Amino acid sequence: MRVKNSPLTLPVCQPLLVPDPLVLRYLEHVRVEKRLAARTLALYTLDLEKLQASAEQAGVSLTAVTPVHMRRWVAQMHGGGRSGRGIALILSGWRGFYGWLGREGLVSLNPVQDLRAPKVAKPLPKALSVDEAVQLADFQTADTDAHPGLQARDECLTELLYGCGLRIGELVGLDALASAQAQGWIDLQAAEAHVLGKGGKRRSVPVGSKALQALTDWLAVRSEWLSADPEAAQAAGGALFISHRGTRLTPQHIRVRLKLRSLQAGLATPVHPHMLRHSFASHVLQSSGDLRAVQELLGHANITTTQVYTRLDFQHLAKIYDAAHPRATVAGLQANLKPNRKPPSA
Repeated sequence: MRVKNSPLTLPVCQPLLVPDPLVLRYLEHVRVEKRLAARTLALYTLDLEKLQASAEQAGVSLTAVTPVHMRRWVAQMHGGGRSGRGIALILSGWRGFYGWLGREGLVSLNPVQDLRAPKVAKPLPKALSVDEAVQLADFQTADTDAHPGLQARDECLTELLYGCGLRIGELVGLDALASAQAQGWIDLQAAEAHVLGKGGKRRSVPVGSKALQALTDWLAVRSEWLSADPEAAQAAGGALFISHRGTRLTPQHIRVRLKLRSLQAGLATPVHPHMLRHSFASHVLQSSGDLRAVQELLGHANITTTQVYTRLDFQHLAKIYDAAHPRATVAGLQANLKPNRKPPSA
């Protein structure tokens, strides 16, 4: 006996052998016009595959989808255990697709326009304390005997991630020298990092003295590596951060190295690159209180994205209050309570 799917059963998304032509046109549009990163484009593709599979199961074309369909699919995703944040990201991709269809005159309304995902609490970004960040940056790696120069390279990439608040993609894209082909580079004389951020937007970020010294040390090691191995020199191209074989470091390679460094340094939590970006933003905001400046340094298009660090800043202040104020904790209250006086004897 076959059991029919209930209305709230999550649709099974089979691999799409024939993507809808409208989906292909839209993906090409966002690839060319918005210059999306490869990973973002891949996520858009997966989300639109889900949309097409759901529409096919409902027996409607993509241009005939209504808000009723959308609400049903959101309920199915929620009932299937998908998080509110995950649903919100999918709806964002679908909303953009139908907005484009509307501009092309292919639909009269956007069925996702007024649809919202189930609300979820926004988690605070994880950031290191100042002491932890300094401990990580100053740590001397334990595996330098295997490949001399790893300490200089790992220290340099750590200093740039924390000292400049770079995204990992911006760090990987750095070249050793400025050129027309370079995505980014560092001007040692001006103490500035020029990077290519999200949406193809360029920005310049100050580079501190510690990072400049670490960069100088790494460039010397890099030059030694390349001069000792012609094949490595050819493989390196203009990449700033390379392996001992000369290949440009990948984001995954940097994640592994940073995690290893943080564990060896004795930090309680394994560190990932974006945690150092969060730490950079939080520490600059704590010291300056200038949210607009932090927005510019991070390259955020909208200040609401930066405002999450005000919550981190308040959390930092709350910890200081709890540790310092005698009335902040129960222990503090008890320590400062005066003993009850006995009533005078009659």
